[in-house]
Amino acid sequence: MSTWLTQEAFDRLTDELDHLQGEGMAEVVAKIEAARLEGDLRENGAYHAAREEQAKMAGRIASLKALLASAQVGEAPEDTSHIQPGMVVTAKIGGQERTFLLGSREVASSNDLTVYSEQSPIGAAILGAKPGDQRTYKTPTGKQVEVEVVAAEAYTG
Repeated sequence: MSTWLTQEAFDRLTDELDHLQGEGMAEVVAKIEAARLEGDLRENGAYHAAREEQAKMAGRIASLKALLASAQVGEAPEDTSHIQPGMVVTAKIGGQERTFLLGSREVASSNDLTVYSEQSPIGAAILGAKPGDQRTYKTPTGKQVEVEVVAAEAYTG
């Protein structure tokens, strides 16, 4: 399933991936080599820290590659008559009104907006809904939660 991204987010993530695969990984490899030259690796904190950093970086690289390969890049939808990725949704969730972005956390990384993916239980429940519609979703613990869509608008960043 694809993930909606703005062009700005796609470009920013592509730049991050390029940096991590090139200069970033080269820096970590250099740290590992420098620490290796210090001797006994079993008690070498710098070596183990650099290896851990390398593993985290490899994980982020894999995550970015998967995200970018399946990304649906474009502007937020102009048609706000029904909920779709790229929209800021206001909904009553379990009786509490909340506002969030339906899309990727990577899109809203520069603000405090809560993000739910369209694959999340709440995202899947409201996808295609219209303001005024009521839906339910099941939490990972099995609890049924009621959601009423109050409003939706295109994400403007």
